[in-house]
Amino acid sequence: MTRFIEGLDRGQVSLLPASLDDCVAEDNPVRVVDAFIEILDLRELGFGVVPESTGRPGYHPGVMLSIYLYGYLNQVQSSRRLERECGRNLELIWLTGRLKPDFKTIADFRKDNGPAIRKVCQQFVALCRDIKLLDSDIVAIDGSRFKAINSKAKSYTRGKLKQKLGEIDKAIERYLMELDRADEALTKTSSTVPTSQITRVNRKLAHLQKEAERYRSIEDRMDKTGETQVSLSDPDAKSMTTTPRMPKVVGYNVQTAVEAKHHLIVAHEVTTFGYDRDALSTMAIAARDAMGTDEIEAVADKGYFKSEEILTCEAAGITATVSKPLTSGAAARGRFDRADFAYDADKNVYTCPAGEQLIYRSTTEQDGKMQHLYYSSFCAGCVIKDKCTPSKERRIRRWEHEDVLDRMQQRIDDDPSKLALRSMTVEHPFGTIKAWMGNTHFKMRRLKNVATEMALHVLAYNMTRVMNIVGIPALINAMKA
Repeated sequence: MTRFIEGLDRGQVSLLPASLDDCVAEDNPVRVVDAFIEILDLRELGFGVVPESTGRPGYHPGVMLSIYLYGYLNQVQSSRRLERECGRNLELIWLTGRLKPDFKTIADFRKDNGPAIRKVCQQFVALCRDIKLLDSDIVAIDGSRFKAINSKAKSYTRGKLKQKLGEIDKAIERYLMELDRADEALTKTSSTVPTSQITRVNRKLAHLQKEAERYRSIEDRMDKTGETQVSLSDPDAKSMTTTPRMPKVVGYNVQTAVEAKHHLIVAHEVTTFGYDRDALSTMAIAARDAMGTDEIEAVADKGYFKSEEILTCEAAGITATVSKPLTSGAAARGRFDRADFAYDADKNVYTCPAGEQLIYRSTTEQDGKMQHLYYSSFCAGCVIKDKCTPSKERRIRRWEHEDVLDRMQQRIDDDPSKLALRSMTVEHPFGTIKAWMGNTHFKMRRLKNVATEMALHVLAYNMTRVMNIVGIPALINAMKA
């Protein structure tokens, strides 16, 4: 064949065979993995670097860690696939020095060194801080639901168990009526139902009774442990609401804080809570500590709106910007919303749309918060009372730290683009990592193992971002500096 590029003859012998190092280019990402492992103090991070004095020698934790980091950088997370790649992938052969651990050894390393692996992820964030990549003063916080190894069919709540048992009771009743009809036909007409049909009905009844016993055993487990949900494949996974298109996902809620300049994940946490409202201050403080700065601004969506969390952020020196959910029942019914009442901090009064003042009356505790009560004595004769309240007078309750929320709302009014910045910053990393994970998302069970797996994904994402930002040679030089 002419006029085509031709490869080498497979049987050709080289006089001077190339070294492994000649097969890996200087700007190959695998060299970043090698350089990063070299600068880590594995003993301090918690890896077992002292081998046992007896038995067969094990693999160095640096080798095992490099295999996993390379695998997650290249969307190869399975221990069996990593075993195969160690024997055929030239980059992994270079990285490991021709070592080929079996899949069980690879899997056990990830399972047994979870806390240390999570610290490695934090070490790379510290490296990013040292090379001045975390100099932004804004972080975006968000959570996303990731699927666990647990199907919806094997996740149960009390409501679902009640529904299932009700369906079984109806089915059993239907089959028992079928047997009764067969007995009645035999008694009155001496005609018999085919034996195969009776056998089928009895088999169905036995199956339904077995299923009922299984569901009742799950109910007994809930009664003993106080659990509200039971997942059979992954006991730590929970059924969570996501979007109208996919209303339920059995999995975990992953919280992340992403800095706004280079979109690096500076802090993350895997939780089993299906809501975000209690995570704002925790993630904001973790992000501030990781970035090594005294003051940051944390931007989040309305799912994080909780007065106490916003107050905690301000007390920690963190400026919180969270959109407020529109939950007013008055506005939905065509009446004046609380936002239509203007507060005067100097006079400590509210002014209603009719121009009357609602003055301070008393202070009471409600849901653990001190609330100040305001209302006017002129509501009865107001000409627009029907647009305000059906009660005797319109009452406004003000939290004792409401000024914190007022200042936050003023910041949003002054710069509404902050809320758009959140979605542009924090949602892309979630989409990228989920694409890497594939349809099943997590491959491990239990919260502690899932947290380790997520740390590896975050580390791979951050490393990919930094290689794209500063370049591979520059990153390697920064590691060696």
